Amino acid sequence: MDTPYTADRSLYGKLRRRLARVVHARPAQLNLTRPLLTVSFDDAPSSAADAGAAILERHGARGTWFISAGLMGQHSHLGTFAIADEIRALAAAGHEIACHTHDHIDCGKGTGEQIAGNLDLNAAAFQREAFPEAATFAYPYGDVSPQAKAILRERFTAARALHHGLIITGTDLNQAPAVGIEGADGEDVAQTWLRRAVDQTAWLVLYTHDVRETPSSWGCTPAVLDRLVTEAVQMGFEIVTFAEGARRATPAVVKRAA
Repeated sequence: MDTPYTADRSLYGKLRRRLARVVHARPAQLNLTRPLLTVSFDDAPSSAADAGAAILERHGARGTWFISAGLMGQHSHLGTFAIADEIRALAAAGHEIACHTHDHIDCGKGTGEQIAGNLDLNAAAFQREAFPEAATFAYPYGDVSPQAKAILRERFTAARALHHGLIITGTDLNQAPAVGIEGADGEDVAQTWLRRAVDQTAWLVLYTHDVRETPSSWGCTPAVLDRLVTEAVQMGFEIVTFAEGARRATPAVVKRAA
């Protein structure tokens, strides 16, 4: 990942992602009395495992780290990726360790066999490194296909994408929306969606990558993240992991009497 990769933004790619939104869905069912917020970190740069976790913990909150185990310890435009000890420390502190494929593959372009194999590799690495079993997933690059959704629906309770939106009753948990804290206007955009979530008593998922004083174009500074979390707490949000949000948004299965 030394060179930033861009998912397919062609007309075909846009149509594929739009088609994916209407198949293999898992509709959310929510009855919230206060808005929910999930703060998530993709790819797990060490800066996110360090500064990102520390900020959440100062507020008594926990977040979700989407891990591609094949990247551990490598270097990229996002900085150095967390090593196994850092990821185990996150889990020990109560943060969620979730799946992002093993090699950060593009699930929009990959075949079903490639996607399933890469998920198996990540699961094996999680077991080998004594990470908790992943309950949720995030699509690398936010790229989605119908066949990817079919595979992921059978393996995870929820899968996070990158299109903007809130999670309310009826939202597809297998292609859940999220808002990035990235770029020059990342803080302003996140604040807008915080206000919308309050107005609708909805669940908002934020994401970023590195958390550094001089972040990449896909990251944010510690100060920005701290201000957003502080503001969310003041606005009355309950901050939960992605897995916990998915648990609350998943209808209970009622067993019929024999």
